[in-house]
Amino acid sequence: MSRATILKFGRTVLTKELEDIFRDHSQFIYRTAYTVTGNHADAEDVLQTIFVKLLQREMTSRFWDQPRPYLYRAAVNLALNNVRTRKRRNSTNEIEDLEASSVIEADGRESIQRELMDAIAQLKPSTVEMVVLRYGHGYSDAEIAKMLGKSRGTIAVTLYRARARLKRLMRSGETL
Repeated sequence: MSRATILKFGRTVLTKELEDIFRDHSQFIYRTAYTVTGNHADAEDVLQTIFVKLLQREMTSRFWDQPRPYLYRAAVNLALNNVRTRKRRNSTNEIEDLEASSVIEADGRESIQRELMDAIAQLKPSTVEMVVLRYGHGYSDAEIAKMLGKSRGTIAVTLYRARARLKRLMRSGETL
């Protein structure tokens, strides 16, 4: 029975399919989102948002055949949006921003991690995908190239440039 046929039989079967996808991919999505946001609650929000959207949409057969690339890209994009939104919200409210910075400064690691997350949010989503796969999930350049359909050289150069840009952004304090 094809996936298209399964979708026509009703919500129960679709829910079972999503349960299987959730069980198989939820940890990967969560780790991806956490790597980008640096926050457990935000990573959980990203995970939940992805699966709520899946319930609301009719997905193509290509999704059902290979859901991991779609879920990964969705996790990166939603996590980046989350970081950018949080940063805008914090910068518009001066009082909250001052209180947050005094708490963060109490622990230098949190401050550095927040700066890194803000710097990562300034990279292109495709670059963030590569950075997260490499440093968040530990994939090699060759594995990333295969997953994203790019050459190993492209991955290596992009990661090199991303590291250099992140260093510049963190040194200069030019995050969002």
